[in-house]
Amino acid sequence: MSAANWIGAFLEAQVAERGAADNTTLAYGRDLADFTRWLAGRDLALDTAQRRDVEDYLVHCEAQGLALATRARRLSSIKQIYRFTFEEGLRADNPAIQITGPGKSKRLPKTLSLEEVDRLLAAGAAHGRTEDDRARNACLMQLLYATGMRVTELVTLPMSSARGDPRMLLIRGKGGKERMVPLSAPARDALADWLSRRDAIDAARRAEGKPVQSHLFPSRGKAGHLTRYHFYVLIKEFAVEAGVSPAKVTPHTLRHAFATHLLQNGADLRAIQTFLGHADVATTEIYTHVLEERLKELVLEHHPLAKD
Repeated sequence: MSAANWIGAFLEAQVAERGAADNTTLAYGRDLADFTRWLAGRDLALDTAQRRDVEDYLVHCEAQGLALATRARRLSSIKQIYRFTFEEGLRADNPAIQITGPGKSKRLPKTLSLEEVDRLLAAGAAHGRTEDDRARNACLMQLLYATGMRVTELVTLPMSSARGDPRMLLIRGKGGKERMVPLSAPARDALADWLSRRDAIDAARRAEGKPVQSHLFPSRGKAGHLTRYHFYVLIKEFAVEAGVSPAKVTPHTLRHAFATHLLQNGADLRAIQTFLGHADVATTEIYTHVLEERLKELVLEHHPLAKD
């Protein structure tokens, strides 16, 4: 196999052997395409690059002003393709094996107050030209905040995942891993209302000889479901109507709010790890800043020497 075909083979292996999600595969492809373009400008290729070349590329990325997380992800992509080529016998060595990354930022995730979330949920339920639109929007927002789903997990939910036990929702996450997340009473009500409306919509489609759409939040687009971009635009509109700064509201902000508010109310970190679908609890530990703040408040409020 020529070096020119290595990236394609690597991406196919990620999907076939590791169940990599579409977004993950696309990110690998973009990162490796940038790396190979940089190599080509220096008369190099994946099969001829050495450790010093990879390190020079990382310096180039830093000089471009790329964020720490972006540089870390690009190095991860490079390390993984070279591990793949070494294990497959395409290269006799792995030039990236001893290179350490720039690390990850300790920046705390942006979140929202309970009052801001309440206003967003109310805005979602009131937004839309028709009753069906408003019911769909209410369901989207209630499920997002009740479960802490990733936006891709939300918009690609199949109808089948919402059937069965109304107290739980089946979510298919990264790598095809499934998890069950409990639903709050408002989320159950919003889901039941939307399912009832979807059943009526599906019945009308059958009567007209049209195929029934399999996604919980369908669309007429090629994907067959509401896109991430469409929902991103919707949530910005909800923010404007709720009087919350659109700059601080994204689908991921609701995910952070879900985890933060659970911790503030005493939830276990391991449980939140399961709900969020994190493979490693270390990823979830970024939310422990909430616990630290609560401990400070307890000391200041209850310690006898902290009182005036």
